[in-house]
Amino acid sequence: MGQLAPQERAHVGKLLNAVKTELEAALHARKARFDEQALAARLDAEWVDLTLPAPGQPTGSLHPITQIQTEIEDLFISMGFAVLGGPEVETEYNNFDALNIPADHPARDMQDTFWLADHNLLRTHTSPVQVRGMQRFGPPLRMIAPGRVFRNEAVDASHEHTFYQVEGMIVDRVVSVAHLIYFMKTMLSHIMGRDVTVRLRPGFFPFVEPGFELDIQCFICGGAGCPVCKQSGWVEQLGCGLVHPNVLRMSGIDPEEWNGFAFGLGLTRLAMMRYSIDDIRLLQSGDLRFLNQF
Repeated sequence: MGQLAPQERAHVGKLLNAVKTELEAALHARKARFDEQALAARLDAEWVDLTLPAPGQPTGSLHPITQIQTEIEDLFISMGFAVLGGPEVETEYNNFDALNIPADHPARDMQDTFWLADHNLLRTHTSPVQVRGMQRFGPPLRMIAPGRVFRNEAVDASHEHTFYQVEGMIVDRVVSVAHLIYFMKTMLSHIMGRDVTVRLRPGFFPFVEPGFELDIQCFICGGAGCPVCKQSGWVEQLGCGLVHPNVLRMSGIDPEEWNGFAFGLGLTRLAMMRYSIDDIRLLQSGDLRFLNQF
């Protein structure tokens, strides 16, 4: 354009503008055609006949905690235990008083819970089912009580405000710590499907005397230390001991004639150890990406 005579520039400029307009129009037309073709192909591929019957629900599976609970129930049933249940909203008496935990007992601080307006509460353990079982059936008694429990916990990788437990007890005429150890080892070996490393150490629980803590070596880190075991290499699995005489008396059982042992463990933590789950919050997240693995 710079080399053209001034009188020619206007004519050539008009021609260039016309060519530019024609090329842009052709380009837009071709792009619109491509878009129409892509939309038509997508509609053909994604077309659904809304008059057809809806597809069936996808096949689900049992939650890992449910799988663990079912196996424990089957195991203890085979050893002569009854599986009992109870309400998740409990009375203060069944949850605390009948288990040798009066209102001024410091153990209540260990089980901070959610209280209701009518002075009932969300149960902090399934031990109230043991109370109901002793009162209803009396000795001799073999029972376990699996179920959901609630505590006012600070949530982290190994603690939840809502979780699952299984507790059990035997009440008979001659029951010792040896019986307790046998049943606990049988249960853990069955659930884990392999030999487990455990340790038994003294522990305080107001409803048993003597009381013990049974720990299992962490399966996540193999004992080296991780967030699940709080870098200790061990994860507390259950508390246990011989039933306190006061607990027997509160349920109308003579401790001079009968004795027994009781235990309680978290089904949630047991599932974490078995399936190497490193965060307890995953179990109740409802995330199908997590649940589909089981």
